[in-house]
Amino acid sequence: MSGTVVVGLDVGGTSTRATAVTLDGERLGTGRAGGGNPTSHGAEAAARELRAALRAALSGVDPARVRAGVVGLAGAARLLADPDGRAAFDRAWHDAGLRCPYAVHGDALVAYASGTAAPDGTILIAGTGAIAARVRDLRLDRVADGHGWLLGDAGSGFWLGREAVRGVLADLDRGTAPGPLGAAVLRDLLGSAEVAPRSRDTVDTLIQAVTRRPPVELARLAPLVTTAAVDGEPVARRLLDEAALHLAESTARIRPAGERTPIVLGGGLLTGGTPLAATVRAEVRRRWPDAPVHPAGDGAAAAAWLAARDLPEVTDPAALHALLLPTRGAPGS
Repeated sequence: MSGTVVVGLDVGGTSTRATAVTLDGERLGTGRAGGGNPTSHGAEAAARELRAALRAALSGVDPARVRAGVVGLAGAARLLADPDGRAAFDRAWHDAGLRCPYAVHGDALVAYASGTAAPDGTILIAGTGAIAARVRDLRLDRVADGHGWLLGDAGSGFWLGREAVRGVLADLDRGTAPGPLGAAVLRDLLGSAEVAPRSRDTVDTLIQAVTRRPPVELARLAPLVTTAAVDGEPVARRLLDEAALHLAESTARIRPAGERTPIVLGGGLLTGGTPLAATVRAEVRRRWPDAPVHPAGDGAAAAAWLAARDLPEVTDPAALHALLLPTRGAPGS
């Protein structure tokens, strides 16, 4: 089977990653390029990054060996509904020398597949935004939240950043000196933690600093919250607890109590041993004590696995998953 190659791409707003692997699990090449999400960058610009990542991954591979591919990205449905966008991706695929078909899947499904080979389960993602989805037969079934910063994304990086700023504003309204987290927010947004003699002046300046930027940029304050929580700052600790409850509640909208199928945690806030990940994992285990909880892994490898599992010569998809995405041994996995 090693003569057959599949390609997987994990397309994000800041980077595009590609990998080419054999059906024996051998990784033949990887590629990385800039952000390739057509929603945020436009279809033509996104397709250029897709092409660059593909060419890098296939630099030492005969494209004729590639039998299938999967592209995972946020907003997959929008791309599939846009003939011009899909045509741009088709051209990039062909320009890389590929003549085999490829499928486009949402990033939530790819994130789920990066954590488990089980056909049914749940994916919970918290990064800049937040979304939970139920997976059935490796297809997205029901989805909760993912409503964007204005209407939802409860427990996300944006939510943490916004709540941290709101806490500072409340302190200043009360005439209370901001604590360590509030001081860090002021330094980040205003360049100094010093409060004006008339605290309302600092309130007005802080509001202006926030509102003159795109709202979603508040997500960049989330690391301040997680760092303060590690240091034992009570306000930050409370925000992480609240975020974990929001994320668990979103999951509960689409996942029945007592279900035993796997739960995969993905996104920058729920992977890599973050304090929010530990809090969410504890809350998830409290609500679904018999469910295995896994961290999300390599999205490009998961996309390649999704492409491979539908080939007739792949008789044991779970074994191939174990080769491409070995267990990372994260806490709670």
